[in-house]
Amino acid sequence: MSQQQMLKALAQSSSSQGKLIDELEKFAGDPLPSNLVNDYEKQQPFVMVAMVNPDNLQALDELKNILRHRGLILQRLVITQEDYQHLINYYLEEQTKKDAAAAKKAEQKELELESGFFESADLEDAADETGVEDIAKSLSEAEDAPVIKAVNVILVKALTEGVSDIHVEPQEEFIQIRMRKDGVLQEYFRFPKKVIPAITSRFKIIANLDIAERRQAQDGRIRKVFKGRTIDFRVNSLPSRYGEKIVLRILDSSSTQLGLDKLITDQETLALVRETAGRPFGLILVTGPTGSGKSTSLYSILAERNDPGINISTAEDPIEYALPGITQCQVIREKDLTFASILRAFLRQDPDVLLVGETRDKETAKTAIEAALTGHLVLTTLHTNDAAGAIARLDEMGVESFMVSAALLGVVAQRLMRRVCSQCRIEYKPEPDEFRRYGLVPSQEEDFTYYRANTIPVEERESLAERGELCRKCNGIGYKGRVGVYEFMKITERLQTLITQRAPTEQIKEAAVEEGMKPLLQYSLNLVREGHTTFEEVERVTFTDSGLEAEMKRLAKQNLICKCCNAELEPEWVECPYCMTPRFE
Repeated sequence: MSQQQMLKALAQSSSSQGKLIDELEKFAGDPLPSNLVNDYEKQQPFVMVAMVNPDNLQALDELKNILRHRGLILQRLVITQEDYQHLINYYLEEQTKKDAAAAKKAEQKELELESGFFESADLEDAADETGVEDIAKSLSEAEDAPVIKAVNVILVKALTEGVSDIHVEPQEEFIQIRMRKDGVLQEYFRFPKKVIPAITSRFKIIANLDIAERRQAQDGRIRKVFKGRTIDFRVNSLPSRYGEKIVLRILDSSSTQLGLDKLITDQETLALVRETAGRPFGLILVTGPTGSGKSTSLYSILAERNDPGINISTAEDPIEYALPGITQCQVIREKDLTFASILRAFLRQDPDVLLVGETRDKETAKTAIEAALTGHLVLTTLHTNDAAGAIARLDEMGVESFMVSAALLGVVAQRLMRRVCSQCRIEYKPEPDEFRRYGLVPSQEEDFTYYRANTIPVEERESLAERGELCRKCNGIGYKGRVGVYEFMKITERLQTLITQRAPTEQIKEAAVEEGMKPLLQYSLNLVREGHTTFEEVERVTFTDSGLEAEMKRLAKQNLICKCCNAELEPEWVECPYCMTPRFE
């Protein structure tokens, strides 16, 4: 039958007999799980379903099973494959228009998250008794109010706690929600196994991910408004054994204070970084693992250089902070808009300062160095463990050593350590062996005050809170906030020579220390002496064999460590009392 005949038959079979339904979108609904059926018009308690093959028993059983749970009765209507395809195409076109309109409306209307959802979220209503993951059912349940409230609870909790990442992790018997606060993952929620599909689907829906795609990783983005602040969430989904794991990175520019003096506590390091960042041309690298604050450091340099007389342009993926007066470009790999291509375009736009979010390949690295050599200040990041390692990383990318030595001004390596809570920290005197473990001389540490964190076991915090005995600042964690650890390697003539000669990383690092660089371990130990953090945090974040070796070499050069037996020496001793080795030779 033709499309018009089918419409007449459908209209005559409904309660509005004789009335021709001209607007197809009135009864073109979401496709059901089977590819052969489409729900056109629902007249309680009947559902009229147009089918190309009404004798498809598998499709009929699936339909009846779905409708039975909703108290509905199936009625069939036969149509041709041509009419079916025409209606589906029409529906998809209309749905695309509706989705585009809805997306535009959503952008214009900021969605406010309310903390009141904490009281009303009840996941029991989202139960899936069958235990079967059905895409249509997941989509339906993901739109249920309890699931929406639960996801909002998770987002609000994350924003209230000031976490950096949210991990939605399906397990064998439950789904756990962990959040990274001050660099450490902590569990916040645990929900029943039966709601795994609904919760993961809800996150995918609001991040504009394909809910039907469960075999490939996907990237998306969420934007919300919380207490007047616009918050971006960078979302990634990944198939795992028990369901899709969702990880959200929170990008809250309003909570970050830009400025090098707000980040770097050591005045000597601060002065060196500022002096180098004020140069008119050259390359500055910022290195460190993911989540170590590299972007904040780069933006702080830009904030201090930002001036009406300077043209600053950035290539980012994603754009994390909006800076007034600066041209910021988003990388779009699908459109061949990469770091390298954006950087080449910038060079034709009379730039002064350029920022490249990350140098990942030889093309980007060479383009950045060429820009630095032609009169521009270029800032970019690398993933290396320390400042000296950046040289080897560029060499691995295939960048010529003479170009690196000519362009490079300095390398900043950094980490983030938790601040010990100033309200409940515990003063103590470390044992001599603890000092020696970090390359410290006990006799020289007597004038400093050391603290350890007053960390309360998780199972005891609730009872202490009820009695009002829990620290209100850190809630029993022992730490509150983070402090940066920085290692700045300024490129001197000696280092330029070593780079050109392709010297080993350890030789470059040793030379940098002799030229005045404070290694990460030394910087972090100074933070311990100043009462900002603890030895436990040093152990967790910056303590490495190579770092300890560099610190021991530094102390040995001060003649406070015996070069023969590594025993600690007093400043007034002229020889080691243990092995009789002369101190000055």
